[in-house]
Amino acid sequence: MSELQINTTQNVKILFTAAGAGERLLAFVIDTAIKIGYVLVLNWTFGFFENMDEWSQIAINTVLSFPVMFYTLLLESLLDGQTIGKRALKIRVVKIDGYQASLADYVIRWIFRIVDIYIFGIGFFVMLFNKKKQRLGDMAAGTAVIALRDKVNISHTILEELKVDYVPTYPNVIKLSDNDARIIKDTFTAAKLAKDYSTLIKLRNKLVEVVDIKDIKQKTDIEFIDVILKDYNYYTQSM
Repeated sequence: MSELQINTTQNVKILFTAAGAGERLLAFVIDTAIKIGYVLVLNWTFGFFENMDEWSQIAINTVLSFPVMFYTLLLESLLDGQTIGKRALKIRVVKIDGYQASLADYVIRWIFRIVDIYIFGIGFFVMLFNKKKQRLGDMAAGTAVIALRDKVNISHTILEELKVDYVPTYPNVIKLSDNDARIIKDTFTAAKLAKDYSTLIKLRNKLVEVVDIKDIKQKTDIEFIDVILKDYNYYTQSM
């Protein structure tokens, strides 16, 4: 599977795994099976409508077919980008610009299903040769479908492991926001792995300025930034 980078509205870069064409196809099969099951139940339950006149049958069939017609649009709107099939496969529709997908985005995707699915399944083949695994509807709406099965551990969040007897050093860290802490941790982690000491120095200097620290008690940049993150977690978890 390919990785998909999403830049959030706070300019935080988040990496997701784009759902593969096979996963999306299987989710589609599940959703289709549900719709077929619905139609079969209707035919069995409302068979007595066969004795009605033709126009009455057409009217009733039209109304009863709405759940099938609007199944995907309705569920994606209500379930935050998922249908039952997508939820089963643990995949979800997201905006690639970091904003929450709107009803208009889901409508665009739903309209393009006519082309993507019902015209030779062209959307499936587009996904196969698309880096972000987007079908035409995704391209038009600015969306993508991501996999949610990635294991998330504490290193992927702003949380830090604190000892029970942890004593904070810099109370002014409460000036930071969760978004600040997330950016700091992402930058800190990347700089440590790359041994980018220049970035670590810049990050420390910026923190000293923003948090208004007069006396740095740690010997190294890494120790100092690590304490800042731990202090932030200590104070915010205590609120």
